[in-house]
Amino acid sequence: MNELLHFVVRHGYTLVFAWVFIEQAGLPIPSAPLLLAAGALAGTHEMNLWLAITFASLAAVTSDSIWYELGRLRGVRVLQLLCRISLEPDSCVRRTQVRFGKSGARVLLVAKFVPGLNAMAAPLAGIIRMGWRRFMLFDVLGALLWSSSFMIAGYIFSGELERIAARAAYLGEWVLVLVLAGFAGYIGWKYYNRRKFLRKLRISRITPEELKGKIDAGEDVIIVDLRHALEFEAQPETIPGALHMDAAELEEAHEVIPRDREIVLFCACPNEVTAARLALLLRSKGITRIRPLAEGYEGWRSRGFPLSRPKDEAPSVQPVVA
Repeated sequence: MNELLHFVVRHGYTLVFAWVFIEQAGLPIPSAPLLLAAGALAGTHEMNLWLAITFASLAAVTSDSIWYELGRLRGVRVLQLLCRISLEPDSCVRRTQVRFGKSGARVLLVAKFVPGLNAMAAPLAGIIRMGWRRFMLFDVLGALLWSSSFMIAGYIFSGELERIAARAAYLGEWVLVLVLAGFAGYIGWKYYNRRKFLRKLRISRITPEELKGKIDAGEDVIIVDLRHALEFEAQPETIPGALHMDAAELEEAHEVIPRDREIVLFCACPNEVTAARLALLLRSKGITRIRPLAEGYEGWRSRGFPLSRPKDEAPSVQPVVA
């Protein structure tokens, strides 16, 4: 802690800005210890508390604004990139969508306090075409709430943090070794959890080319669009003949899903998370002719394959008689 405090003093507000910007850009480098240290230094009059809060908030909003624009311009491919560099399970995308669906822009007020949600909130706001002014209002308020919470805590407990730093000074270089070891352990744990999550999603997929061939051949294939309502509103066109359904609705209808027809599920999630998880679940219930679409909606659209408005009628399914 002592080395951290001196490092912050030497580099000041530039360090606060750069560190927060890098974390908000998606790299797994936690800012909380630095914000606490900056608050502690403000408590000893070596930094200005409100100026430090301003620099941290400005860095967060700047990074978020870039991700917002990338989400608006590049769509779900931005989320796929973030899932690779943030080491968060891809399911955090779906959780973020659900929270946006329930709370709207208010999610941005608390997003920075929640791992995973923090990385996905800004680009998802761009993907769903949230208004720029609305995004900026809630994002600025959220950044101020987040940065001030940690810095004010450091300011209030600056005396205790100084005592911790003084005791840590006795350990000398071992403090740095312990900090680096803890950080390496954190990265390793996140990486392990991500690989474990992806292993659970291993299931045979159908390629966009294979699906188009079946459609062109007139095969009786049930195609289900599992995109969240927010994604669907942003891009309302779908694969021709597809039924737009919520994943929970399809899961509840497993007893009446036909077993004698091929079923293809697709979503816009990185690694086809929603489609793969639901396909695995339905297979465990005896529906074996079911596969997720490789690369999902973006894979189909990027190949220039036809798109259309979804069917309004319910799927033609009959109860299965044992």
